[in-house]
Amino acid sequence: MTSRRDMSKGRRGFLRAAAATLALSGLPSAAHAARGKLRIGIVGSGRIGGTLGRIWANAGHTVMFSSLDLEHDKALAASVGANARAGTPREAAAFGEVLLVAVPYHALPSVGKELAELLKGKVVIDTCNPFPGRDGEVGIWAQKKGAGLASAELLPGARIVRAFNAVGYTSLPLATQRQPRAGMPMAGDDAKANEIASLLVRDVGYEPVVIGPLVKGKYLVPGTPLAGERSPEEIRRIAATLK
Repeated sequence: MTSRRDMSKGRRGFLRAAAATLALSGLPSAAHAARGKLRIGIVGSGRIGGTLGRIWANAGHTVMFSSLDLEHDKALAASVGANARAGTPREAAAFGEVLLVAVPYHALPSVGKELAELLKGKVVIDTCNPFPGRDGEVGIWAQKKGAGLASAELLPGARIVRAFNAVGYTSLPLATQRQPRAGMPMAGDDAKANEIASLLVRDVGYEPVVIGPLVKGKYLVPGTPLAGERSPEEIRRIAATLK
């Protein structure tokens, strides 16, 4: 007969194993994000990254801004307040349970190489768009391959969700004032990563609309039928016509 002590030991062993599995996964659950607040690392604190970081900090998340200009990031964090701090891109990538990457597309290969081991297994919200005129050969390649698949190749191991790609940064602080909410088209291969990103999209003031896997990320760039602010219903209707 199994003793109560043996059952207790077994239960403790199961709980330790479960905790270890969660720790290794590195992915916060949607329930955790909904109950509490997340640590968000911002890699690229320009117009998009700076604006989203400010909104998320004001919503109660803790953000770390990073870029190639640490003094800029320190000043930005000071202007945001207690929920913001500044660091190097490596520090932001290590800090964040979720990462936002908002850099010119030609910088994405360097981000992938420099932060490789820190990106693996983490939810990465990819706002980067390839523009051949600005990004050169990388931009030409990414546009042909499709922005979603290209980003996945440049940031291997990350749980990538493309979002905030085809809406101007000036629209972001005004999103909560719009009723009913505008939709935010998103694309990602990882269902749990999509859930986490969706919670952060809602905190900005949009209704998330997952249009499909990362292969559909090629439509989440300016100049496509999904660019601009649209209702969730209109996004779904347009997305259904895209191959």
